[in-house]
Amino acid sequence: MPGEFNFSAEPSHPFSFPFPALSATMMGFFNNGAHMADFILRVNGSERKVRVSPETPLLWVLRDTLQLTGTKFGCGAGLCGACTVHVEGESTRSCSIPVSQVAGKTVTTIEGLASNGQHPLQAAWIAEEVPQCGYCQSGQIMAAAALLAKTANPTEDQIATAMSGNLCRCGTYDRIRRAIKRAAQPGGAR
Repeated sequence: MPGEFNFSAEPSHPFSFPFPALSATMMGFFNNGAHMADFILRVNGSERKVRVSPETPLLWVLRDTLQLTGTKFGCGAGLCGACTVHVEGESTRSCSIPVSQVAGKTVTTIEGLASNGQHPLQAAWIAEEVPQCGYCQSGQIMAAAALLAKTANPTEDQIATAMSGNLCRCGTYDRIRRAIKRAAQPGGAR
């Protein structure tokens, strides 16, 4: 049945290795069948119906129910930014917002940022060689895209403020800032 988890298959969430029993426990906590409900989400331009517990974090609905695995789990507390998506155009930590709070709203993930995968920020990320391990990059790009949607040519301070909640364990902050500045320039993603 759509929206149900198959624990015999390799789950996409980070608890799957090396803690498969914990993975099943965490997902069972949110989707134990006791309080399931149907929700309509507008994800990346498509209307999607999901049946999950209202308390299920949007992150797990995106990754495990809708199979949109570009959004990453980092801390589970909304502190690191790896799970950043846009809800109604606003940068939102998907690990800490229940699906019930985004029902009927427009959600954009890294997969929906550009139909061809070549958003100016994505091109700038490549040109500036931003990724090192790459784990935080989808959250970084989504936070930067929200900034550029509101502020076409941000100052250094505006970039620092907008990106301050997104952690990069590899420390590529200078490259991230350069990529944002490049994407903000007319034709700058090249």
